[in-house]
Amino acid sequence: MKSKLALWLFALALICGFAALGRWQWHRAAEKQALLDQQAKAQNQSSPLSLADLSRQPSRDLAWVQGRGRFAETPVLLLDNQRRGDAVGVRVYRVFQPDDGRALLVDLGWLPLPPDRHLPTPAPIPGTQMLRGLLTPPPASGLALGAAYTQPSPTQWLLIRVDLPALSAALHLELAPRVLRLDPKLPIGYPRDLDLLSNTLPPERHRGYAVQWFGLAFATLVTAIFLSLRRRP
Repeated sequence: MKSKLALWLFALALICGFAALGRWQWHRAAEKQALLDQQAKAQNQSSPLSLADLSRQPSRDLAWVQGRGRFAETPVLLLDNQRRGDAVGVRVYRVFQPDDGRALLVDLGWLPLPPDRHLPTPAPIPGTQMLRGLLTPPPASGLALGAAYTQPSPTQWLLIRVDLPALSAALHLELAPRVLRLDPKLPIGYPRDLDLLSNTLPPERHRGYAVQWFGLAFATLVTAIFLSLRRRP
């Protein structure tokens, strides 16, 4: 009797653990699918919304926007550990000041890093610019451990993650809560796309893992039933 109780306690602990992992993976798939659906809806707008107006709003929703302004004379921000295919490099951000709007970060694209990790020197973008692209939340950073950035030079900062409050304080300006991912068709910037899940798992992979965890929970239940009903010799 005691052995059966111990068996079921162990089995229930495993089943609950496997089911919790499966549920988490399923919820992550739903969140990412909702993000992709929102992106498709934003890009299918009949015309771009005003960048100046939306930069003032605290919303973190996606929006296809267009606006005129100038790039601020602040350090170039290089986000480390960014993959493009099999290559590793940095993603280039600059502060953009829309006309009559709130300053925000603009994702100009990706640049490779050589083996010696010598940071690239992006060229300045002078004058008034008309930008168009997808307004999104900043890229996910995972666990926020350590400083958000280092300052290899006065004109270049190397970001570990995009921490908008920390950058706002360091740059002495209030950045908008969203970043602008430039339309790849625009002639400025570097190689880029609008893939929001480039460095993470797509929804279908999360669903696949969820099915595996739920399958393990079911297999554990079947095994526990079989062992508890088996006659001892």
